Amino acid sequence: MMRNMASSLLLSLRSDDVNESGYEYLPSDTPDAGRNVPKVKGRIVTTISKAKEIRPYIEKVITIARKALPHIRAAEKLATSEAKYDGSGKVNPAYKEWRKSEAYVEWNNAQAPALAARRRCVSMLGNHQAVDILFDVIAPKFEDRDGGYTRILRLATPRLGDAGTRAIIEFVGNDRDRTSEAAERPAFEGEAAAAE
Repeated sequence: MMRNMASSLLLSLRSDDVNESGYEYLPSDTPDAGRNVPKVKGRIVTTISKAKEIRPYIEKVITIARKALPHIRAAEKLATSEAKYDGSGKVNPAYKEWRKSEAYVEWNNAQAPALAARRRCVSMLGNHQAVDILFDVIAPKFEDRDGGYTRILRLATPRLGDAGTRAIIEFVGNDRDRTSEAAERPAFEGEAAAAE
């Protein structure tokens, strides 16, 4: 349950053109029928007790991804620009030479911790698409933040059926957190003359 809820929270940030399985919607699918698009990205609704249990789990996964970012950047600097295959489908000779060189060993050593972190996140989340979103979207967003990536908001209306207390668990840094700058107060004719 923990991994499914954590994956659902990450998958709520996916593109509107992609379903939960990672496949693009067909052009014949209408927005009203068959599309399961979240109303608000980066948020799920659950009970308060489940939200409190899932919060440390998802924050641990985000921390693992954040710590892998320097290794990913170091590996990108050492990677080759040569394509693996040429136009005919055969392995590119320049790529073969790079694989035998000392540069490949350096690249492999640089990206090994990032690959280990990615595999650890896959084992914790059980969804490759959620891990892609984690490493591509969430980790860079929270790179300068040391913790507290999520918040829990208690809802006023209970769940139908068993009257369980509902809550929202969401990522911080969404549109609600952004403060809009106050508009500059216009100066009227009498005020402009008095100010001079």
